[in-house]
Amino acid sequence: MQEQTPTFEEVAAAASALHNDGNPVTVEAVRDALGTGSATAIHKHLAAWRADNVPPPEAPKAEIPEPLVAALADWARQFAEQSGAGNRDKLAQAESDLDALARAGELLEEERDDLLSQLSTANALAAERAEQIERLTVELRDAREVATNALVGKAKDQLAIDGKERQLVDLRSQLERSMASAASDSDARLTAEMELVGAVTARDNYASELKALRAQLESLNADRTALRAEVDGLRTRRS
Repeated sequence: MQEQTPTFEEVAAAASALHNDGNPVTVEAVRDALGTGSATAIHKHLAAWRADNVPPPEAPKAEIPEPLVAALADWARQFAEQSGAGNRDKLAQAESDLDALARAGELLEEERDDLLSQLSTANALAAERAEQIERLTVELRDAREVATNALVGKAKDQLAIDGKERQLVDLRSQLERSMASAASDSDARLTAEMELVGAVTARDNYASELKALRAQLESLNADRTALRAEVDGLRTRRS
């Protein structure tokens, strides 16, 4: 949560309250009283308040009491100490303020370093995410190309299958026609062969009958020759 910047009036009121209560008026004391505010802003307003409300300590009057002439040396030493006390207090307060400012600066530097570390981590994460996006984009493009090639190949295969199916249908039709023609030719050939077998059988039968007739004819010729011989013999005898 961002700290609110106190106004001069708020710092002056807190410093006056501390001063009236007899407490040291420092940056940390004022900040604790306000509960907020950066050390730099408080120191700026506190310096202005001190310039107006904390006058330098008055130097003691150099009056030597007549009854204390013998103690003049002690009084002079005390005077010197009292004269430097205010400056020492201001110096101590200034050193305290500087320490507070230094601590505040260190905190700011730590916050800055932390923010720089977070920024570096965010940049590294963004670069990694960008690399992942680039890799996924390339993979998606390759996957689309593979899918497209697969679809084209499948379409080509389907066309080839369709062409082969048409060829098979044509070949089947040709085969059926060839088988029908072969069956018809086979039937005709079988019929012709059967007719040929019948003709051969009839021829053989005719040959056998012809042979028998020839034998009968030869027998008749022999009988006729013998009969002629007898007739000729009878004619010869009658003559």
